Amino acid sequence: MPKAFFIDTSRCTACRGCQVACKEWHEHGVVPTLQRGTHQNPPELTPTNFKLVHFDEHKIDGRVHWLFFPEQCRHCVNPPCKDIADGYVPGAIIQDEATGAVLYTEKSKELTPEQAKDVKELCPYLVPRRDEKTGMLTKCDMCIDRVQAGMKPACVKTCCTGAMNFGERAEMVALAHKSLETVKKKHPQASLLDEDSVNVIYLITQPRDKYFEYASREIKPLSRQAFLQKIIEPVRRMAG
Repeated sequence: MPKAFFIDTSRCTACRGCQVACKEWHEHGVVPTLQRGTHQNPPELTPTNFKLVHFDEHKIDGRVHWLFFPEQCRHCVNPPCKDIADGYVPGAIIQDEATGAVLYTEKSKELTPEQAKDVKELCPYLVPRRDEKTGMLTKCDMCIDRVQAGMKPACVKTCCTGAMNFGERAEMVALAHKSLETVKKKHPQASLLDEDSVNVIYLITQPRDKYFEYASREIKPLSRQAFLQKIIEPVRRMAG
């Protein structure tokens, strides 16, 4: 059975414990940033920030609401990033059969900058980042080493409010629907994001357009290079 996250943003307090735990587990260094008039830092995902808590401020029904969204790779059920990378460098992106985790390997260093850009831009959530120093594509790896050892991902382990949950996908989907039923009593517009196509299911309390652009799935057209590659790849494989 594949694994999945369920992230209930109604419980998130933006403590950013998940963001810090992710960096600590992966032994990533700090990212120099500047004060930009928001508590959100850094501004976006980076090659060494696999997790980022987004802050969105809105005035709703006469009062200010902070909307928090712990962003990460969604580990798509059918990952577009893998589909396109397979046409460039087979094995650069793999999907673990046991967990459903989408993993970027050392072979991703063989992708040219243009190919890596295609991978990023075809992601429905614009998640992948290329490390300019190593050339490797990076993102959340579901803490696959922890999961294979029977532990929870670092971000889930450190969450003290119950916003982050992890387990068998069927159990997480059931929990998501049960939580949604409860949250709707206070937030009638609450919904689940893209539950059928991802293994990171978010519960949000407000309409999708109140959150950052890539909170929900966005289907993008193929670049010319990627389109040609998808056409040529089946022929190339048949030719051996």
